[in-house]
Amino acid sequence: MKTSRILIVEDDPALLRGVSDNFAARGYHVESASDGERGLEKARKLKIDLVILDVMLPRINGYEICRYLRQESFAMAILFVTAKCEESDALLGLGLGADDYIRKPFGIRELLARVEAVLRRSDIHTKGVEGDDESSIRFGEFVFDPKSHRLTKRTGDAVELSPTEYALLACFVSHTGRALSRDDIMNEVWGYDSRVTNRSIDRFVTTLRKKIEIDQARPHHIETIREFGYRFQA
Repeated sequence: MKTSRILIVEDDPALLRGVSDNFAARGYHVESASDGERGLEKARKLKIDLVILDVMLPRINGYEICRYLRQESFAMAILFVTAKCEESDALLGLGLGADDYIRKPFGIRELLARVEAVLRRSDIHTKGVEGDDESSIRFGEFVFDPKSHRLTKRTGDAVELSPTEYALLACFVSHTGRALSRDDIMNEVWGYDSRVTNRSIDRFVTTLRKKIEIDQARPHHIETIREFGYRFQA
């Protein structure tokens, strides 16, 4: 069984030590950094499965680290840890390619559960979705290929998706034309034991729409069903 390698980037020494020790005690291979510059260097050089990333860091902040990694096509999962509580801050992080976020102060059990859920989605992203023998699915100007677990434009240009964005799109594509409640989406993408909220699901849908919809005000592919959920149209 593969041991996941986690990078924790946090400038609070006590918090960094506590989180690192808890993950190491549960069998994870843990790397750490106390500033953004060192964290970005390790993320680039080491084979990292998931980054736990504080937002407010010396030298380079967490948002910039996430931006750099996604621009350079690094596919590791990213979970933001932030003391900021504004919805716009969460949307910014998700829009940059993060897979989830958790607010300070948090309990270690909640953080462990979030990390496990993100790693499960990342594993789906790596291995592909069920039905890998299916042909590619075309919608609009895009081609979704379960065999190579990639989303490309018809021009051949790749569309970079975070593991959670991929899992969410795979969920929609596998249920094309079906009305999915937010509970349906949560159970399939995050798992029944996840603490994700309806608002969090809506935020991820918003970030996915930015990548596949021409007009987000009038989405063509991901239709909102008021007070229920969403329907995907190919």
